[in-house]
Amino acid sequence: MDAAELAPARYAKVLADLSRINALTLAARPTLGFLDRVAARGVGDRPWRILDVGFGSGDMLARIARWGTKRGVTLDLVGIDLNPKSAPVAHARLGGRAQLMTGDYRDLAGQGWDIILSSLVTHHMTVAQRTEFLRFMDAESARGWLVNDLHRQRLPFAGYPLLATLALVDPIVRRDGQLSVGRSFRRAEWQAMLAAVLPETAIHARVFRSFPYRLCVERIR
Repeated sequence: MDAAELAPARYAKVLADLSRINALTLAARPTLGFLDRVAARGVGDRPWRILDVGFGSGDMLARIARWGTKRGVTLDLVGIDLNPKSAPVAHARLGGRAQLMTGDYRDLAGQGWDIILSSLVTHHMTVAQRTEFLRFMDAESARGWLVNDLHRQRLPFAGYPLLATLALVDPIVRRDGQLSVGRSFRRAEWQAMLAAVLPETAIHARVFRSFPYRLCVERIR
């Protein structure tokens, strides 16, 4: 779906279909639960500065914005995505509720982030890229960070094509979704990565499942 030759209109359709799949599979639930747990430690008296890495269609930022309104937490939302075709799609969904940027998250170091989030991003990374990303999140987030990703298991790998067919999604979403499940991780793999990359943080981080087939990693300070 990130192919340069993919037309903007087709890309927008792919993101819309992916958003529908995410809604069906309760993708936002672990992220909103994480924010609840952070808030339970105290909201503070200034806006939370939140960075969403790989914002895609902007649906996660939209859910976070609604969470903040419902909980009475003032948020300063920023999203960054490598694909320049993402910003117009997300802007249409978000309006002015978030600042959207195209580029590399590493350029945003030192900008006072409270929380750094990603969804369906880490399984696309190489080992070196994931290592750098984990270190960035841990170093740059004052309140904590969350990786929201898929859980590699046989049932979702085998069953995803059926779900995608029933949902009438674009063929790219059908194909890439199953590949994403195959590239994702299991609990022991995340625990090993944390121990190798962030040994001092690993004892404070939590790897947890979220129904139906999400495997997430959180660090709350």
